[in-house]
Amino acid sequence: MPSGKTVEVLIPAYNEEERISETVGAILNVPGVNGVLVIDDGSTDDTAIKARLAGAKVISLTANSGKGEALNSGVKELTAEIIVFLDADLGSSAAEAKHLIDPVISGAADMTVARFPRSKRKGGFGLVKRLAREGIRRHTGLVMESPLSGQRAMTRRVAEKTAPFATGFGVEVSMTIIAAKQGFRILEVPVNMRHNETGRNWKGFMHRGKQFWHVALVLAGIGRRKRGAGY
Repeated sequence: MPSGKTVEVLIPAYNEEERISETVGAILNVPGVNGVLVIDDGSTDDTAIKARLAGAKVISLTANSGKGEALNSGVKELTAEIIVFLDADLGSSAAEAKHLIDPVISGAADMTVARFPRSKRKGGFGLVKRLAREGIRRHTGLVMESPLSGQRAMTRRVAEKTAPFATGFGVEVSMTIIAAKQGFRILEVPVNMRHNETGRNWKGFMHRGKQFWHVALVLAGIGRRKRGAGY
């Protein structure tokens, strides 16, 4: 990189005024990145203002619609050959996205998924991750270490074939299953990224509970479609 192929980054953001500037600045400094679009998902703080000042194009939604809908609102605005999804709270570690982009540009993968370092902070009990990993394995045979990672780079064709994305926190699991079933090559890439992690507190358990429910709904929906098709 750069390779001549265009690269655009899509960042869904909700009340991320503390880190959005650093995140946008870091990814814009990656050689070959042509632009950043931030979808301000109904934030009540200065996320949109700070994202614009950092150099991003911003689309503000009137209400908080969830990650999947934010991605749906943004991806149709992009025209690049390579599309990157990143979380808003990566800060300076967003620059690590170059490791996700390179294999897609070179043709080694159709979609890459970031594999973060092992967390030093105790979070949940791994229930959501196990559900996501087992669901992906059952539906595709693909064994993933980081099935819930939202940091992804993909060809435009992958983005088009996996959209519209599932709503809520089931978006990554749905995207992976649809892409794998269509024969796209998925590669997990180790990166030194970091983001705000939820701990073992009430807020953290509420977040993971919602995440578990959204992933379960996605997997149940895929199961119903398979039975309806006579598989």
